[in-house]
Amino acid sequence: MTARELAINVLYKIENGEGYSNIEIDKEFHKNEIDDIDKSLASELVYGVLTWKITLDEIIKRYSKIRVKKISPWILNIIRIGIYQIVFLDRIPESAAVNESVKLAKKYGHEASSKFTNAILRKIEKNELEKLMDYISDKPVLEDEIISIATSHPLWLVDELLKEYDKKFLTELLSANNMKSPITLRANLIRTSREELIQLLKLKGYECEPGNLPHSIKVKKMNDFSNGLFVVQDEAAQMACLKLNPKPGEKILDACSSPGGKTTYLAALMNNKGEIDAWDIHEHRVKLVENVAEKLGINVIRAKCNDATLYNSELDNQYDKILLDVPCTGIGVIRKKPDIKWTRKPEDIDELSTIQSNILNTCCQYLKKGGKLVYSTCTIFQRENHIQIENFLKCHSDFKLIEEIKLFPNVNNTDGFYIAVLERAGENID
Repeated sequence: MTARELAINVLYKIENGEGYSNIEIDKEFHKNEIDDIDKSLASELVYGVLTWKITLDEIIKRYSKIRVKKISPWILNIIRIGIYQIVFLDRIPESAAVNESVKLAKKYGHEASSKFTNAILRKIEKNELEKLMDYISDKPVLEDEIISIATSHPLWLVDELLKEYDKKFLTELLSANNMKSPITLRANLIRTSREELIQLLKLKGYECEPGNLPHSIKVKKMNDFSNGLFVVQDEAAQMACLKLNPKPGEKILDACSSPGGKTTYLAALMNNKGEIDAWDIHEHRVKLVENVAEKLGINVIRAKCNDATLYNSELDNQYDKILLDVPCTGIGVIRKKPDIKWTRKPEDIDELSTIQSNILNTCCQYLKKGGKLVYSTCTIFQRENHIQIENFLKCHSDFKLIEEIKLFPNVNNTDGFYIAVLERAGENID
């Protein structure tokens, strides 16, 4: 199976709700013998189409007499990857993009499908994005529709965010969502230091440099090398752990811990001394935490299947510090997971906000007086962030907000992230 054929198979499964891009790509890689170059191309095509789907479909609309919704899903994705190669990729000749797409259209459609595919792709030029925006500017199109098409984000998402951010900032933010995120590592302090790890990475031929946080490293490319010396972790997630500031010997609760990146960082900051209770609602995700802890040589984590929304009076005032990295819409990590654009729905915001509120109101009771609680999300909706904390503080006079941090990909070059540092009244344990 060629890289292009693999890509359209993955895209078909994703659009039919059969899985997520990273999982389906891995499945196809395991099923098919494919070299590293083709793996790279297949991944590029899948993530490229998922990132730019709305924009690609608008280009198709300009040249197709058949409505996009009426085009066979197989043929539609073949045309999408063809356009993506021509418009967004420099290293692939236009002739190859067209010819390979036509071959696939014959295989996954019929003779008419291949002629239809050929007719559209032969009209596509490198400057198609500029042509599209010029075309739209002459039409009676609303501002939110322009942002949606230009940045390839669903209209409902644009409309929701326009309630909270101005047009200029939002356009920059959504455009940043379409850029590849930097690869950031976090040195595993249990086994090495950042300085030692940088030296080792350079010896192995990696281009890297210190990141903006004490234990972060920026790298150009990365393969499977690890040996338990680091975790791939965005600086926004690292910052949430640093703001909790766990100390050796403390008893910590990480109530929404899977897959374990933040949990293991907390353990490392504690020098692997103390206790960390790590919860997740799903047993298989608890295993992920246990596995990463074992890989990194950490033994202070007690991973357990537990629902953080259910109150347990036996845990009242038991923890020195608590991390609540709650379930959220994930809008802040779209550049890593473009599927989120197409799987999220408007009603998810209120549903997840309710869960977040329940977790916060339940777990805050487990914090000792004078203790610190960090609430964090990888989303940028105020209802899940500032408003959530604002409502919490109205009902909990024994808590106060110490610090509030908002991170954006277009401003900080990190995931979109929110961190609220709360403290419970009483004797300070720090």
